[in-house]
Amino acid sequence: MLPSLFISHGSPMLALQPGASGIALSSLAEQLPTPRAIVVVSAHWESTELLVMSAAQPQTWHDFGGFPAELYQLQYPAPGNPQLAQDILQLLQEAGLRARADERRPFDHGSWVPLSLMYPQADIPVVEVSLPSRHGPALQLQVGQALAALREQNVLLIGSGSITHNLGEVDFGKEAEDGAPWAVEFRDWVADKLLSDDLSALLDYRRQAPHARRNHPSEEHLLPLFFARGAGAACRIEHQGFTLGSLGMDIYSFS
Repeated sequence: MLPSLFISHGSPMLALQPGASGIALSSLAEQLPTPRAIVVVSAHWESTELLVMSAAQPQTWHDFGGFPAELYQLQYPAPGNPQLAQDILQLLQEAGLRARADERRPFDHGSWVPLSLMYPQADIPVVEVSLPSRHGPALQLQVGQALAALREQNVLLIGSGSITHNLGEVDFGKEAEDGAPWAVEFRDWVADKLLSDDLSALLDYRRQAPHARRNHPSEEHLLPLFFARGAGAACRIEHQGFTLGSLGMDIYSFS
């Protein structure tokens, strides 16, 4: 059975400059059984309500600015899966979670950038589920739990965000894998709680984790972690590292 994954997608430049984390994503995909479909909760689809992408052929959205022209030429033409979208809506309804289909949603870079490294052929159907970020980690845990049964159907569940994410403190001139001390301390705290399965502490990370608000001034990039954890249990660290001084690039799997 496939695990669920939390991946740190980093800058959109990951698509052109994969670095160590990009290599780790590619290697992880090679090790996993080929999924029949992929479901992604991305930090870049915040919403007020719970939405499910239902387009048959979603477009590739370059939802960023100020990057090299080459990046805007990239496309990720993976198909959608309207039937899987309906199955997801049914599972969410059975779990008491209200949701509706969105037929117009394109792939945002939190989805297509890492997937372009994991599955570059773009031949596996992908469905995104939105992130109602104002409801915090508890809702994402519920969404993951509601969709966990899809793992038994060879569907890969991915939460795509970043283990640390404060764009006001990144150093765009620093590509080394060494992280700022305050970012490392937070990352290590989260990893420890995941490995010990201290879910109550994780759900209360805003109060308990060191430098929580410095690492996440807003929550949207950490919340996909709770989706991945809700869909699985035992945590395995697949990759750890930093880029741009403080942007954490960790990858975790949950079996």
